[in-house]
Amino acid sequence: MIIFKSNLLALLSHFASGSRKIEFMVLKIVKYGDPVLGLKAENVTRFDDELKKLIEDMFETMYAARGVGLAAPQVGVSKRLFVMDCSNNKEAPERFVFANPQIISVEGEQTGEEGCLSLPGFSGQVKRPAIVTISGQDQEGNQFTVTVKELAARCVLHEVDHLNGLLYIHYLSPLKRDIIKRKVKKQMREGRW
Repeated sequence: MIIFKSNLLALLSHFASGSRKIEFMVLKIVKYGDPVLGLKAENVTRFDDELKKLIEDMFETMYAARGVGLAAPQVGVSKRLFVMDCSNNKEAPERFVFANPQIISVEGEQTGEEGCLSLPGFSGQVKRPAIVTISGQDQEGNQFTVTVKELAARCVLHEVDHLNGLLYIHYLSPLKRDIIKRKVKKQMREGRW
C-alpha cells in the first residue's frame, strides 16, 4: 500500500547562510473531490527558499501521515513537484525530491495494493510497471535521472499521476471506482470527509 509505509522523522534545518532555525509544519492534505487534484500541475520555475520550505513541509506532512510519497497538489499547490521516501524505516531515509519530473522509460509489470493520502481509508489493486527511469530537478534546480524499481517505481508513477490530475482509482474497474466514489459522497453528506 502506498500509505502506511513510513515513520515520523524529526526534520531540522538551518538556512545555509546563517543559523536561523526554520520551523517546518504539517500541511493540510486535500482530499478527493478538491478541484486541485484534477488539474495538470504547472512547472516549477523558481528554485528559491520558498520552494525549499515547501519541500521540507511536504516531507514533514508525508512522514506525519505515514506515507511514502506526496505530490504538491495534495497540499493544494498546483506545481509539478513531489517528495518520496520508500525506505520504510528499514534503513537510513532515502529522500528524493522531483521537480518537473519526466518518465523516460518503464519496464516489466507489478500488481499491488495502493492507497492515497488524499483518499484515506480506501485502497485497490493497481497494475503498474516494475522498473521506471525518471528525470527531474532537485530542490536546487539541478537535473538528474534515476532508475527505481518495485515500491519506489510504484510510488514515482503514483505521484506523477497526481501531477497530471489522476488518482490511482482511475486504474480500477468502473465498478470498484464507483463504489469508492459512492462511499466518499456518503461521508461528505455526513460531514466526515
